[in-house]
Amino acid sequence: MSWILTHTGKHFDFMNIDPDEIDMQDIAVSLAREPRFGGHTEEFYSVAQHSVLASLIVPPGYEFEALLHDATEAYCRDIPSPLKRLLPDYQDMERKIDLAVRTRFNLPPEMSANVKLADKILLAAELRDLMPDDPDKLEALEGLVPMADSTIDRIIPVDSTRARSMFLCRWMDILNKEIRVVGR
Repeated sequence: MSWILTHTGKHFDFMNIDPDEIDMQDIAVSLAREPRFGGHTEEFYSVAQHSVLASLIVPPGYEFEALLHDATEAYCRDIPSPLKRLLPDYQDMERKIDLAVRTRFNLPPEMSANVKLADKILLAAELRDLMPDDPDKLEALEGLVPMADSTIDRIIPVDSTRARSMFLCRWMDILNKEIRVVGR
């Protein structure tokens, strides 16, 4: 067996990834229950909440891509980056799932530079607000100001039920905004 049963009852087959089997409800439920940083934050903090925050700090037009930038983790889990770099087969599978997500939701084939930057800025804020103090700084974050120009002053973690709701509401907000733009 090479598939998992998703929350909505779909079979997600890792050997034959079908973009049509990717479902926003499955993504929301799974990411809301998936902890960031391998669960090592001071309080539970989900990938769903991270994704919503990323969608709030990107420039206009990148919100949907930012919301789904970690959608692969709904199917293959969040693995801390240092470990992930040691697992090339896992990285290959993650790339295949990412491409399927991008195909399913008509996103660009590669993550946009604006979304990558927002992810790094958010990471700096998460390290500041959610992780134990550590004098060692991540080299990739040097010079980044954690959400300096954002309306979000501090990240306050929410439980998985609230994170799921936030994710789905943000999705609907983005869809409604896109419908208004098209329907002018």
